[in-house]
Amino acid sequence: MKTDTLTDFKVEPKTRELIKLAHGSGGQLTRDLIENFIKPKFGNRILDRLEDAAVLFLSENLLAFSTDSYVVRPIFFPGGDIGKLAVCGTINDLAVVGAKPVGISCSFILEEGFPLSALNKIIDSMQKMAVQTGCEVVTGDTKVVEKGAADQIFINTAGIGVVRTKSPLSVEQIQAEDQIIITGSLGDHASSIFVARQNLPISSSLVSDCAPLYELLEPLWSLGSKIRFMRDPTRGGIAATLNEIVRGKEFGLELWEDSLPVRPEVKGVCELMGFDPLHLANEGKALIVVAPEAVEMVLGILRQHSLGKQASLIGKIVNSPTRLVYIKTSLGTRRILDLPVGDPLPRIC
Repeated sequence: MKTDTLTDFKVEPKTRELIKLAHGSGGQLTRDLIENFIKPKFGNRILDRLEDAAVLFLSENLLAFSTDSYVVRPIFFPGGDIGKLAVCGTINDLAVVGAKPVGISCSFILEEGFPLSALNKIIDSMQKMAVQTGCEVVTGDTKVVEKGAADQIFINTAGIGVVRTKSPLSVEQIQAEDQIIITGSLGDHASSIFVARQNLPISSSLVSDCAPLYELLEPLWSLGSKIRFMRDPTRGGIAATLNEIVRGKEFGLELWEDSLPVRPEVKGVCELMGFDPLHLANEGKALIVVAPEAVEMVLGILRQHSLGKQASLIGKIVNSPTRLVYIKTSLGTRRILDLPVGDPLPRIC
């Protein structure tokens, strides 16, 4: 009879167990974590080699590379969890520069005592999002710290993609009279996180907009130079993104107050807490700067996708005042939209 080896047994994950320091030791418990939780979900021909670096098979095109870390609290929230957020955030950072996501790295920092059942649920979310966009988690790492040295789980990701746009997407491509489009309502993610974190007695359909934007944005890449620039307005909301666009430039940006899409539930949270929805993070929206003649075409394309049904034209690039973002109000007056000084809601991503 064949002697027993580690490969002779199919060990079922014991999801009632908790993370121990030894899970990050590189020894048997680390191996168990990889074999029982990570490989069954993320397993593919690249990750299964368990080598120190993933070797990807890519063409000789331009590559896009991005990295981010996720520390959201609570880790499970209406519309998603920290795992879904991590994969979507990485895919979106690639998509807005016109890149098809190819591979993602995933590193977990786990607190001793974290439930394996929760980790299993988070990994499921990550794999679901990766499969949805044809991307793979190809490499990663796990570290465990003592109880109290972290807050349950932190995730670091990096993503690599192949650039597919016909012309570069850059602030440098922006011209006067270009138009500003947002793909949906503002502030949904940060508002839902705040309500969940504070356990507010608010009964509504408010959920995070956390979603992968690749399928929504990919049809725009064939429009070439008519698409000047794209960005997903996460921390700091569209106020931060728009102020970054005009920084140091010889143009300004005008927003139209009556055109800004904000859900009533988000307005309610903002009125209650004194927030500005333009400062709140989004995790499933894109800001797009387009040539004036392409506005209707772009809106038509976006509205064919479920994530773009609320796509709206919200402003334009102006010659003056330069280096400023201002809002044209419903009364016809103007008010400056400054770069946020601080973060009204820390740990939202």
